[in-house]
Amino acid sequence: MTQLSPDNRDPAELVDQAEELGPERTALDRLVARGARGAAWLVLIAMGISVVEVFLRYGFNNPTSWVHESVVFLVAVTFALGGPAALARNSHIRVKVLYDSAGPRLRCWMDRFNDLVTLGFCLAMSYAAFHMFWRASHNPLGEWQLERSGTSWNPPFPALVKGMILFALALMTLQALLHLVQSIRARPAAPEPTDKETR
Repeated sequence: MTQLSPDNRDPAELVDQAEELGPERTALDRLVARGARGAAWLVLIAMGISVVEVFLRYGFNNPTSWVHESVVFLVAVTFALGGPAALARNSHIRVKVLYDSAGPRLRCWMDRFNDLVTLGFCLAMSYAAFHMFWRASHNPLGEWQLERSGTSWNPPFPALVKGMILFALALMTLQALLHLVQSIRARPAAPEPTDKETR
């Protein structure tokens, strides 16, 4: 039997409802937030790989050559995907002193300005990430050749991480564009009546 919450609703139903009403602004944001929950499991996988390495190295005197690079790769991918996830949930760090004290009309314009700056930043970073990935995925003659780590295992993780950074920044650029369109279409909320106006 499922235990019901104090308002007699199933807890799973409440979680689903909370996710629907989350801070995500667009359908893409909701998709990114769901994907981020899946990508978060990469940290647990990285931890599991590290635990196996500790047992192999110190328990059986049989160290591996692939664990360190694999863990760094998984954590780097998780870190890169954190940008789109934070943008989707509107959870980037920001100072809201002016925003909280502004009226609805000024807040609307501040949102537009913030979204425009975010879009410009993401475009510039995507451009830089494209060139970084191009150099990591092509040799000087322009032929496809992934950059490798240079260790005894020598995986192409450096190029793959740079590709993931490009993907994350391109995704953030699309998110920022959708946010800007949404904030341009938005109308300022009507100010709430004061005590004097309601009497």
